[in-house]
Amino acid sequence: MSQSSGLVSGVSGRYASALFELAEEGGNFDAIASDVTLVREALEASPELLSAISNPSISRAEMGGVVASLAARAGLGDVATKFLGLMAAKRRLKALPSALEGFELLAADKRGEATVEVVSATALSEMQTQTLSTKLEHAVGRKIHIKTDVDPELIGGLIVKIGSKMIDASVRSKLSALQHAMKEAG
Repeated sequence: MSQSSGLVSGVSGRYASALFELAEEGGNFDAIASDVTLVREALEASPELLSAISNPSISRAEMGGVVASLAARAGLGDVATKFLGLMAAKRRLKALPSALEGFELLAADKRGEATVEVVSATALSEMQTQTLSTKLEHAVGRKIHIKTDVDPELIGGLIVKIGSKMIDASVRSKLSALQHAMKEAG
């Protein structure tokens, strides 16, 4: 089993790990990674499809037809098509979005990349994002992909999440800590 499988867990993690290992062993890793991206994008683009894969009233046969149609329209390879078919047959399609995300985490780890989530009080400029990316790449020794979000309630500063680690350098957290310290002192 791959050492990277520790990055994902649960039912979706088992499916992600299994697909990842098939991709590595089959010598067609890039093709399968591309198929995973296509399926993830199809799910993101279609709330109806996302709702359908979570609907327990749709039979296995009907869901098998839905995923077969998706695979054919997207031009997915044999491994990805069988993967979707297996998840439909086992009634595990509800876990598909998480399994796809898990596969992408494993693939990024294999390439020496990491995704960092950054929440700031205001939108970061391109220069700020680039500077932060460079500093984080130096700190963690990996190529960094930054996902940004804005939360005005932070007041200022940043919250940075790298995997299971979180650095909260927001003004809101500092004010909260100060308020807590004042309550204990008084």
